[in-house]
Amino acid sequence: MTYQAPVADIVFALKNAAGFGPALAEGLYGELADDVVEAVLAEAGKFANDILSPLNAIGDRDGTRFKDGVVATAPGWKEAYRAWAQAGWNALAAPAQWGGQDLPHALNAACIEMWNSAAMAFGLGPVLTMAAVDALAAHGSDELKRAYLPKLVSGEWMGTMQLTEPQAGSDVGALRTKAERAADGSYRITGQKIFITYGEHDLTDNIIHMVLARLPDAPPGTKGISLFLIPKFLLNADGSLGQRNDARAHSIEHKLGIHASPTCTMVYGDHGGATGFLVGEENRGMACMFTMMNQARLSVALQGVAIAERATQQALAYARERKQGRATGVESGSSPIIAHPDVKRMLLTMRALTRAARALCYATAVALDRAQRSPDEAARKAAHERASLLTPVAKAFSTDIGSEVASLGVQVHGGMGYIEETGAAQHYRDARIAAIYEGTNGIQAIDLATRKLPLAGGATVTAYIGELKRTVEAVNAANDAAFGWTGVRLQDAVDALERATHWLLGSQRNDVDAALAGATPYLRLFALAAGGALLAEEALAAMRLAGNGADAAGRTAIARFFAENLAVQAASLERTVVEAADSVNDANAALA
Repeated sequence: MTYQAPVADIVFALKNAAGFGPALAEGLYGELADDVVEAVLAEAGKFANDILSPLNAIGDRDGTRFKDGVVATAPGWKEAYRAWAQAGWNALAAPAQWGGQDLPHALNAACIEMWNSAAMAFGLGPVLTMAAVDALAAHGSDELKRAYLPKLVSGEWMGTMQLTEPQAGSDVGALRTKAERAADGSYRITGQKIFITYGEHDLTDNIIHMVLARLPDAPPGTKGISLFLIPKFLLNADGSLGQRNDARAHSIEHKLGIHASPTCTMVYGDHGGATGFLVGEENRGMACMFTMMNQARLSVALQGVAIAERATQQALAYARERKQGRATGVESGSSPIIAHPDVKRMLLTMRALTRAARALCYATAVALDRAQRSPDEAARKAAHERASLLTPVAKAFSTDIGSEVASLGVQVHGGMGYIEETGAAQHYRDARIAAIYEGTNGIQAIDLATRKLPLAGGATVTAYIGELKRTVEAVNAANDAAFGWTGVRLQDAVDALERATHWLLGSQRNDVDAALAGATPYLRLFALAAGGALLAEEALAAMRLAGNGADAAGRTAIARFFAENLAVQAASLERTVVEAADSVNDANAALA
């Protein structure tokens, strides 16, 4: 089935659940107007539908080809990328100083969702270029910025992010790639990196690698890591491409999914060392890399939403067409399977999870915008803390539900879902990686429980829970029968979140292992409470806008379904967080 970008749903979620509408109204985005926002998203949707989506199956089938260190991308990939870059999409949220359009991160987030729904293996590459732009703009020297940012911003060149080594996955501090100081102020890099997305390809003439390495006199662990910019081709004095750097792709991986995205093993220093340029300060590379990773983590969260959206669209279309059995009350003939309650339950679960994750990601993006654009320092600090709190939740929840929704999509198709030609299986295969890269979801949960909850002495999470409570109050005040038990169930979920939060904040002082054991169920609890409240906000807004194409009935039904079928898991998750740590930490015998 061909993807159709859900532009109306995206606009509605952005404005009415994520906080983009109030931010726009208060002037956070300067003179940016509603009609411009809608026009940008409509054009992005058109490009995703018409250009990228038809390439998705082709890329999955043909993949990438590797020979003698050269990667050839799938048919149509190069032309699509060049059209995408020439249209200015890479520059959407980039700084105007370097040729960008300086539009909101939230608007770019909505576009990233559409690129990845259309073809996740395509959308993945530009995400890393955007992250490289952020890191270089924030930490690079003026000389490096002048030399590299204009062409990274335009998309003429692409960027990569390189942390992982065979012995250093999540434990970045164990990396062994070496950096030696050179007399001219540059560095010589030797070592190997693995699982490098778009490490080599034919989409652009130059590739700018952002590589973590260790100096000889560096302290151990993450405190001794530096970040280096290593171009595939060095630059001449006039900025033109010069000699090939001492860096190459050794091989590409054969993966479960995202076949059209080249995942490379990179080798540096066959001939004495690749020339690299320090970004930021020596031994401060992790701070620079986190600038890239925070951008990339939200983008990966959006990949989860993207795959969930495409899988949902395909499952709905199939369920409307496929006839099997006879629904209750039908006297003759077969019924479309969408008429059967269990299939309807699966489809509603898919749509509710997708929309909740979308709203959560967009809310995170708006917080990032406020952290950069708010007029006073206190507001920027509060927004930064809000974004820091929400990022691990958005990344883990959205990518988890991406796999869950894609799996349900296969189930809705029945046996045909297991057959590659329907496309449902590709969504499932593509979705699986998102819960692993850019920090596994277990690490996101640990980050949330141990680093983000204590922000501002717990005030950041307390303030957020307060907002969720106000949403519940608004649902109850609406007193609309269409909400059913939404208010009650959301209240239960938010209360469970509040109790579990207080317990985790206390347990970190007394029993760190207990907090670690409860981190993953806590993150899911957080996301269910937050996702339910965000969907309720959409429903409330649709009620206020009734008659203006807001689909109040549909949005209220989704909010109710989420509250009564999914948010009700909050109570059991709370018990798991608070009571079940010993069943994890004392169970070594079961794993012997």
